[in-house]
This record gives sequence, C-alpha cells and structure tokens, in this order.
Amino acid sequence: MNFEIFIQHLFNGISLGSLYALIAIGYTMVYGILRLINFAHGDIFMIGIYTAFYGTIFTPLPWWLVFILAILFTGLFGIMLEKAVYKPLRNSPRISILISAIGASFLLENLAIVVCGGRPKAFPIPDMFSRVFHFGNVSVLSLTFYIPIITLIILLCLLYFINKTKTGMAMRAVSKDYEAASLMGIDVNKIISITFFIGSSLACTGGLMWGLKFPQITPLIGIMPGLKCFIAAVVGGIGNITGAVVGGFILGLGEIMLVAFLPALTGYRDAFAFVLLILILLIKPTGIMGKNLTEKV
Repeated sequence: MNFEIFIQHLFNGISLGSLYALIAIGYTMVYGILRLINFAHGDIFMIGIYTAFYGTIFTPLPWWLVFILAILFTGLFGIMLEKAVYKPLRNSPRISILISAIGASFLLENLAIVVCGGRPKAFPIPDMFSRVFHFGNVSVLSLTFYIPIITLIILLCLLYFINKTKTGMAMRAVSKDYEAASLMGIDVNKIISITFFIGSSLACTGGLMWGLKFPQITPLIGIMPGLKCFIAAVVGGIGNITGAVVGGFILGLGEIMLVAFLPALTGYRDAFAFVLLILILLIKPTGIMGKNLTEKV
C-alpha cells in the first residue's frame, strides 16, 4: 500500500469514527444517568433521518433549517419515549427496563416500515457536502472534513455543559445517586428528560451525517450503527463521554484499516466490532476510560 492510498483510508476512517463517536455519546449519557442501555437509540437515529428526509422533500424550507428542526423534533421524541417507556419502570428490576427498551426498538422499526415503506430512499445531499477536494491522487469529500469538526465542537460544548453549568452538575449528581440527588432538591425527572433530549438530538445529528455519507436510507438503517455505537461506548468506557469518542474513533479507524490492509476480510468488516467488544470485555471490562460503577438497585 502506497502513502496516498493510506492517507485516503485514514480520512475515511476518521470520518467514520467521528460518526460512531457522535452517536455513542448519546448511549453513554443515558447509561451514565440511569444505568440503562437504550437499545432504541439506533431507531431514534433512524427517526431523525426520516424526519429530515421528508422535511427536505415536502417543505419549501432550506435544508439547514430542516436539519435543525429535525434535531429538535428528535430530541423531543426522545423525551416522549422516556416518559412512555422507561419512566413507569424506573423502580422496576433492570431486566424489565431492558426488555422494554428492546420492545420499543422493535416497535419503532416496524412502525417505520408501515409508515415510510420498506423500499430504500435516496437521502438528498446539499451541494456544500458533495464537493470533492484533491490532494495529489487523494480525493476527499468536503463532508469528510465536516463530520470530525462537528463531532469535536459538540464534544467540547458538551464537556463544558456538564462540567461548568448548574444543570450539568445536577446531571453528575443524578448519575451518582438519583435518590440522594432528589433529597438535595434536584428535579430528577427534569434532569433525565434533558439527558434524553441531548442524547436523542446527538443521535439525530449523527443520523443526518450518516445519511449524507451513506445516502440510501431504510427503516432498519439504525440497527447496525446502533449496535456498533453501543460497542464504541463500551470500548471507550460506557458512562464516560470522552471515552465514547475515543471508542468511536478506534472502531471507525479499525474497520477501515482492516479492509485496507486485509482486503480478503472485507466481508467480515462488521464482525470486527463484535470481536473488539469481546476482547475489551475480557481484558478491561470497564473500557479504556471507564471506571467501576456501582449498580443502582
């Protein structure tokens, strides 16, 4: 492999890793607050994509406004999902909430098939994301630069929000012990709703970038990215926002480089994520940046 081809794959790996990181942050935020693996996260990702798709096709609004409205709508949808599916079971055994999350995932997927149809649709790509830059023999889409920049900006804003604002401090308090936080006057329900809003908005943001990068969308589009971003969160240390970003980059770069250096294993690209998950659980179960967490009962 020559240097130019390596750079080409490196750009692709950073772009894909940024996408995984963006979506994995939503997983890790919800887990950090509720110790809940929100298996419907990939389907919230899908809802965000379809909201933007239909908004772009059937309204006269500019694409950037449609994208903003889709992110806000998906954030509100995440709150409604938490109120309807998770809140009634908050004091139930963990297995009940897990089953509820899986059920919500199947419901959203099949509902989307009924409403949107099962045929793949072409996601519209604005011109600014489809420009191609040439560096010698290396060709890079402008979107490849936008995705890591957006991910980095969101990460920095989120870290500031969590570490420097009163709401962020309340979120950290709830993540330690929401019963004690409630006794200290923190509105736990409000904090959980904010967490789901942010997590779902990030899922939608990642979904929009995914739709621009892979512009064929279906109602089941969120399944594999959802699983991989869960793996990225576990690899980085689930419950740790920076760890989720690190895990996303490791997974994205690993997938691309596997195909680049071992083309014969291209058909096993998805398997790489699951092998990595098994290795991490065997070697360092808390993830690269994770800490031992006490389970809430």
